Amino acid sequence: MNEMDEIYMRRCLELARKGLGLTHTNPMVGCVIVHNGRIIGEGYHHEFGGPHAEVHAIRSVKDHSLLPEATLYANLEPCSHHGKTPPCSLLIQQKGIRRVVVSNIDPFPIVSGRGIGYLREKGVDVETGCMEQEGYHLNRRFFVYQQEKRPYVILKWAQTRDGFIDLERRRDNPIGPNWITDEVCRTLVHKWRSEEAGIMVGTNTVVTDNPRLNVRKWTGDAPVRITMDRNGRIFDSSYILDGSQETIVFTDAGGKYSGKIRRIPVDSSYELRDMLEALADQKILSVLVEGGAILISAFLDSGLWDEARVFTGNRTFGKGVSAPEIGDPPVETIFFNDIALDFFRRGMDPVH
Repeated sequence: MNEMDEIYMRRCLELARKGLGLTHTNPMVGCVIVHNGRIIGEGYHHEFGGPHAEVHAIRSVKDHSLLPEATLYANLEPCSHHGKTPPCSLLIQQKGIRRVVVSNIDPFPIVSGRGIGYLREKGVDVETGCMEQEGYHLNRRFFVYQQEKRPYVILKWAQTRDGFIDLERRRDNPIGPNWITDEVCRTLVHKWRSEEAGIMVGTNTVVTDNPRLNVRKWTGDAPVRITMDRNGRIFDSSYILDGSQETIVFTDAGGKYSGKIRRIPVDSSYELRDMLEALADQKILSVLVEGGAILISAFLDSGLWDEARVFTGNRTFGKGVSAPEIGDPPVETIFFNDIALDFFRRGMDPVH
């Protein structure tokens, strides 16, 4: 591999990002086809069940007679099995493409290594590991889902300058006066919601805040709402039970749930790991955990989280519910006027 291979792979990653929030439960993949130093075809995976990036890229090439002398770049190994679409490795071989450069090997067991193996058996020169770390980071949700059999977990909360996530409130207190961030930050959170498969809050948050957990401030699909209600404390009139979007409730209470609301029974021995495994069984690739403090602390204490996004506003409460704490420093901090947004990651992105 050479410097130009990285340039074209970077373009693959740019294309792949266009599928963020649209490809559940598939990975984000971009593809670039290059002939004599000129890009002659591009494509990316638009949506789950639709044509893969390689198909779009090959279709975009005007002169297919150039393909045998071209190099195909893809940030993920071309598939080798018949799923919702035919195998891309077969298409690449049929078009006579003789060189393929890949960032990551697909962790999906049905594919892993088989697409590359098939191409090499057919005489195609396949090189792997080009911008491998960047490729993993882009598809970190997919890798964690496949390798750890659980959703990728993103923790999000807002805290005051003096370290509180909320005031001490009764269940009938309004949320309005307690906002820590501004409208710009709240709009950004709705954008984040549109990028993840699920959104989770605890019972207390549902009872005291009655959140809608949708994307009304952004475009895109609303995530699957997820909450716990072990003792049947959630009011029937709560927005989370209004049937307006897919919802999962973990509960050992009776409750009559139907339509878009799914009930997953739990008992006293049910732990956070069990919950995440159940969500993986429901094809939930990633979860944005928005609170409250008890739920977020449970994720932090268990180590069952992957990244955290923490707003620190310019307000002070003096007393209230203490914000969770992460011992490590943030990997990045950005500012929205006087509001800081810190990004944390649990460890570094591994290379697989």
